[in-house]
Formats: sequence, structure tokens, C-alpha cells
Amino acid sequence: MAKVQIVISKILWKNDFLFPATMWFVSRMFIWTTMLLIAPNMPSPAEGTTSHFGWGVFDAWDSIHYRAIATTGYEFVNDGKQHNLAFFPLFPLSIWGLMKLGLPFELAGTLVNNLAFLAALYCLFFWVKEHYGLNAAQWSTAVVSWYPSAMFTGVIYTEGLYLFLSTAALRAFDQKQYGWTALWGAIATATRPTGMALIPALAIAAWKERRPPVAYIAGITTAIGILLFSLYCAISFGDPLAFIEAQRGWRPSLGFDWQGWLNMVMQIVVGTNNWQYGWIQGPSGGIKNPWYPLLFATIVNSGYFLWRFRKHFNSVKLIYSFYALVLFLLIVANEQLINNLLNAFMVLGGSYVLWHLRTQLTPVTFIYGFCGIGLLLASGGTISLSRLAYGIVPLSVAIGIVLSRHPRQGYLILGLFVTLLAKIAVGFAQEHWVG
Repeated sequence: MAKVQIVISKILWKNDFLFPATMWFVSRMFIWTTMLLIAPNMPSPAEGTTSHFGWGVFDAWDSIHYRAIATTGYEFVNDGKQHNLAFFPLFPLSIWGLMKLGLPFELAGTLVNNLAFLAALYCLFFWVKEHYGLNAAQWSTAVVSWYPSAMFTGVIYTEGLYLFLSTAALRAFDQKQYGWTALWGAIATATRPTGMALIPALAIAAWKERRPPVAYIAGITTAIGILLFSLYCAISFGDPLAFIEAQRGWRPSLGFDWQGWLNMVMQIVVGTNNWQYGWIQGPSGGIKNPWYPLLFATIVNSGYFLWRFRKHFNSVKLIYSFYALVLFLLIVANEQLINNLLNAFMVLGGSYVLWHLRTQLTPVTFIYGFCGIGLLLASGGTISLSRLAYGIVPLSVAIGIVLSRHPRQGYLILGLFVTLLAKIAVGFAQEHWVG
């Protein structure tokens, strides 16, 4: 039996067609099982709700706004409050189309996101394989499938659809298929605000590679999606930039939010409660929670020594030590700390890896990665940064390439991803804010 399982595993790992489908299927089963079967049996949260088995578990937070758009349309008043015009139209429009065929909102939204994510994995796998080899393609696909923010590809969010469209546009550009570049790019800019990063990225990459004029035309044509949305805003609300004004309800100020980043970093280092009371001073002048900085220092030092002396550990000891550290982290960490850590990892860590591989990545991959990060940093606020950065596929590609060169460490990191993915899935099912 063991030999049969090993043979099956090798077949799945090496088969180009089966690998993306297997990653998709296993990750779906993991996310849905966690949300539908495990979360309802977890203790009731102090905040949030008790999870129940049913389609409603996939319908929370942003999906409420997609439901409103798909059923009653957009609404907007320029009063600085939160309005659903901040959400781009393609995803709710796709849901609306399936609802016209008789599907309920929950099923339609879940189908669109998950099937689009399957297409995204195939597009990503073959794109990376063409430029960086099979091993890098497998690891990049695994990273996208199991990174904690992949939970949002299993519920009624835009992650799966945007990953597919943006990856398809980038792959088409690298293949010099400019008609497909324009088509996929135009649809992507109608799906999420980060799609706007494709427009300068394609133009800069065309200039850098000295592409023909048609490449510039394809890059400019990707703006059609957002221009059509702007036209709709002009007709319906009398303001072609109303969708930008609507963003102010969610992110009050534009530009780099240095205060938000300072708060996020200090919450990681000294703890939320300590930082709220001013550095680590409590109301009476003492440390509010003296254990948190000590625990943080212990975790950082333990992680450093595991890495520094990894050659002196055999595989079993290294694995047990690593996951003991992970378990300890999960025990002391709340959802806010995990969100902050993931924000820092994906934005700062992903950017570093992208820069480190700048001479090895295709120009459009590298340029779009930093255009997307730049757009996120300039949008103001630090809310949902890890999830939004996850949608910028070059970051996952760069991480996947690095892990493919260090597979032992890669498997440990994937294990950490899976652990955090489960925690986030439970949090979403219980309607905790998880990014």
C-alpha cells in the first residue's frame, strides 16, 4: 500500500495536467472542511458568531457588498461613508449572470471564485514553467494554493477571478500575444483596483524590451475596463471618478500611511495592549504586559538559532523544533497579530524576494510586482494588505522560485502556511475579521 501511495504521489507531482488540479482540489477540500465541519465544533468566540454548516459560511464581510451589487445594484453618496461603489463590477456581474440562471447567490459566488481560481492555477503553472522550469512552476502553484490568504479563493471574494485575469494578461504579454493581453488586462481592470497597476507595468515592460508599437497599444487597451466603469459612474452618479471618491469611505486618506505601518510594526514587536498605552508603559508607568516582549524575543531568537544551526539537526529534530515554535506562536498570537505578521511577510518579504530575483524574472513580472505594491502602499491604510498583496501574483512566483531552490525549508514553510490557513478559515467562518 505504501509503495502504491508513493507511485501515485510521484505521478501527481510530475504530471503537468494533474498537478494544478490536485493542488486546487486538495486546498478546496481543506478550506471547506475546516469551515463547514471543524469551525462549527470550535468554542463560541467572544466576538463574532458561532459557525453553522451551510452555504452562508462563505458569505461574510466583503461578500455582503457583492450580494447587494448583484441584487439591487450600486449605491453611492459622496459623504465619506462606506458605499459599495468602491467594489469593482466584474465579479458581482458574473454572479448576477449565474443568478439569472436560477442559482442562489451563495452558490453562484462560490462557483465563480473557485472555478476562476482553478483556471488561475493552470495559467500560473504553465506560465512559470515556460520561463523558470517545472520545479519552480510546482512550488509557485503550491504557494498560491496554500498561502493563508488562499482562504479567500474559497469564499465569495474576488481573489480567484483577479488572480486568473491578471496572470493570463502577464502570460499573454510574455508570449507576445497582444490581443489576449489587451482582453485579459481590460477585464482585470474591471475586477479590482490593483488591476490599474497592469497599465503602467505593461507600458514600462514594452519600453524596456523594445517591443513593437502594438505592445504599447495592448498595454493602453487594458484601461478599457476601468474606463467603462468610469463611464457608468458618470452616467449613474454624475461623476466619472465616483468610484475613487467611494474609496475614501474605506481608506480615508491617500498616500503612504506611515502611522499605520508604525502601529503595525510596533504591535508585532511589543504587543497591541502595550503599544496602545504608549510604547510599553502602562497607565501607572509600568509595563502593561511584560510577557509579550519577552515571548516575542524568545520566538525571534529561537527561529534564528534553528536557521543558524540547522546543519547540526537531523531532519526529524528540525521538523519537530520548527513546529513546536509554530505551535507556541499560535498559542500566544491573536488574529490581529497574525494579520500583522502576514502583512509584513507578503509586502516586505515578498518585495525583498522580488528584488532579489530581479535579473531572473521576466521584465513584466518584476515591474508589475512593484507597480502593484506601490499602488497598495499609496492607497493609504494597512487593512487587508496581505490579502491584496497575495493578489499580485509575481510575489508568489518569486517566493515559489526561492522555495524550489531550498525544498527542505520550503516544505516547512508550506506546513506553516497550511496551519495559518486553517486558523484564518476558522476565523472567517466565525465572522472574525481576518483580513
